[in-house]
Amino acid sequence: MAYEGRVGSRFGGGGVASHSASNQDRRERLRKLALETIDLDKDPYFFKNHVGSFECRLCLTVHQNDGSYLAHTQGRKHQTNLARRAAREAKEGRNLDPITGLPQGMIGQQLIAPRKNLIKIGRPGYKITKLRDPVTRQLGLLFQLQYPEIGTEIKPRYRFMSAFEQRVEVPADKNFQYLLVAAEPYETVSFKLQAREVDRSPGRFWTHFDADSKEFFLQLFFKTEREERYAGVPGLAPRS
Repeated sequence: MAYEGRVGSRFGGGGVASHSASNQDRRERLRKLALETIDLDKDPYFFKNHVGSFECRLCLTVHQNDGSYLAHTQGRKHQTNLARRAAREAKEGRNLDPITGLPQGMIGQQLIAPRKNLIKIGRPGYKITKLRDPVTRQLGLLFQLQYPEIGTEIKPRYRFMSAFEQRVEVPADKNFQYLLVAAEPYETVSFKLQAREVDRSPGRFWTHFDADSKEFFLQLFFKTEREERYAGVPGLAPRS
């Protein structure tokens, strides 16, 4: 580092470096030292974000270039956090891999399961039967869906979706809800239902998947208007 021509220095002398110049020289020396000991490709805390900056996942700091990050790794904050992490891992009984710095057993594994990109083979065949209970006069539906090409360890799944969750019909109509049934590799099918409360009492709502015929059954009954209106009212006798 050249010190000639500084204020207060003699010709040919070194002079006194300013505080900013000293910090710049120190960071440069730390960067060169880190380049000799650290491989950024194997650093588990080194991360390049979408704007081109570099982040330290351990200290949650942002750096404009790799030199700044390398200088940070030699600083007190990063070294202190490394010591704390090592002490915590030792206390919890987990050993760190000497190369990656991650707990052993995590190498080659992903924390988030990869999303399956299966090719959809179309929609399943289905049949809908309208039902009415002869005693309670409740209206119901019986869904039968055929999945002849379904996987051996896959079972159809279902869920109810409100009109405000879907993005197909805009604006949303609060008078309707949707029943979704999914089973890979088939496309997810949706049935548009009245926005009425489903009776989930035993025998009213049930599902069954026949693994031999590859057919999925779902039966539901809607609560009557009286049950929906007076649900939860104290003193009202429940329906038997």
